[in-house]
Amino acid sequence: MKIEKKLKNQVIESRWPETFQVEPFTMVIFGGTGDLSKRKLLPALFHLYQDGQFCKGFSILGLGRSELTDERYRHLVKEAVQTFHEGPFDENQWDGFSRHLFYLSGAMDQDESYAKLCERIDKMLIRTAQGTRELIYYMAVPPQVAPIVVEKLENQNLCKGDYHAKMIAEKPFGRDHSSAVQLNQYLRKAFDENQIYRIDHYLGKEPVQNILFFRFANSILEQVWNRHFIDHVQITVAENLGIEHRAAFYEQSGVVRDIVQNHILQLIGLVAMEPPVGFEAEAIRDEKGKVFRSICPMDEAPLDRYTVRGQYGPGKVNGQDVPGYREEEGIPPGSNTPTFIAAKFHIENWRWAGVPFYIRTGKRLPKRITEIAIAFRKPPLRLFGQASDHLEPNILLLTIQPDEKISLRFNVKFPYSTHEIYPANMVLDYHETFKTIAHDPYERLLIDCMKGDLTLFARQDSVEVMWEIVDPLIARWENIPPLHFPNYSAGTWGPPEADLLMKREGRYWITT
Repeated sequence: MKIEKKLKNQVIESRWPETFQVEPFTMVIFGGTGDLSKRKLLPALFHLYQDGQFCKGFSILGLGRSELTDERYRHLVKEAVQTFHEGPFDENQWDGFSRHLFYLSGAMDQDESYAKLCERIDKMLIRTAQGTRELIYYMAVPPQVAPIVVEKLENQNLCKGDYHAKMIAEKPFGRDHSSAVQLNQYLRKAFDENQIYRIDHYLGKEPVQNILFFRFANSILEQVWNRHFIDHVQITVAENLGIEHRAAFYEQSGVVRDIVQNHILQLIGLVAMEPPVGFEAEAIRDEKGKVFRSICPMDEAPLDRYTVRGQYGPGKVNGQDVPGYREEEGIPPGSNTPTFIAAKFHIENWRWAGVPFYIRTGKRLPKRITEIAIAFRKPPLRLFGQASDHLEPNILLLTIQPDEKISLRFNVKFPYSTHEIYPANMVLDYHETFKTIAHDPYERLLIDCMKGDLTLFARQDSVEVMWEIVDPLIARWENIPPLHFPNYSAGTWGPPEADLLMKREGRYWITT
């Protein structure tokens, strides 16, 4: 047994981490001094450099309105990396990375800025061994700015031709279906679909990617992964934080645009999809698209009966007093923007007919956790007498954050009892098993873009269908103001109606 365990550990150590050294490239970050760049993007790029993923011929060019020299920009980025980069900061590694870091000051709506950009790109960009010029644009800018940038890039012939260009677009991909279509028209005028990388950082999380492998690499699961054995599915995306100085953004988005239209629907797609013909990008994205098109549209009656909205008021989170949403800085006193949703969806296809998919997500909940719960049907028997009335269903839990785990809840006999049933768990903990630390999902997605792998990026047809799913809900809530906002205290699991949504169907919310 000890020998077997030792061999397993040796295999794990020999296979981790998987590295890929990219060819020379230049990345242009529009919004290079913004919050996203400082908190996520630039620390992720530095970590990839530390891991030896970049060759010497790369360059990163931040573009923004601030008047900064290259040296001043490097200092700003260093402060951001020291603040937000997880793990020890290596001064020698930083010195090497910073020499590849540059800055260009300019207004994103001015032609002069793009003429300067052309000059800088031509000086920095190094051809690959195959003779290509790899150019990546990262749109770390508000959605309304992206079309302006794309149009200017196209006018300067920076999208195709001599450049092998890719464009990474941050969510939200529009504000509704019509704006998503319009945004795509701007993008497709300048780029081909296979040049556009619509990034959803949830898809870069290792446990999210593992859903496919866990499902399709284990034959015992595929036999029961359907309406005959599964009672229902729950997806919880809970945050204990508030809006964190993003008042303007959140007032325009709310919980449905911010989380449901993208993160939660992507998780539904991975759980519910059919086996793809292969692990190529289009095969996987095809199957997810079929799930989105199979989600039953809701009219007014189901929307009112099977959705619950909420907004947090003052309360306590982790023992600390926190303000209500309407008391947050920059929020209007009478705001009706929802910060919580619980809802029930149905997928009308052969595999999932009759199986409800319950979702809930919100701000200022008791803890931060993202979890998928697969609840199996109870056995139709009275073998254990009255104990059968309290028999817990078997539950498969896929925990995505903050821990990365897969656990199976099953029932056993309590020691030395007569018929007492006790629910127990079998748990796979990623960190304990693979001796790894969680990598930021941006790192995986950036490498995939550099490799030209579109698997973990959203495709436009799916983006449009996802908007079609949530647009009626958003319109209904915006046209009918809530009666009692705020309706849940910070630090609780949302309004009481969220529990009633489950209880009236004989179910309850599952959390670890």
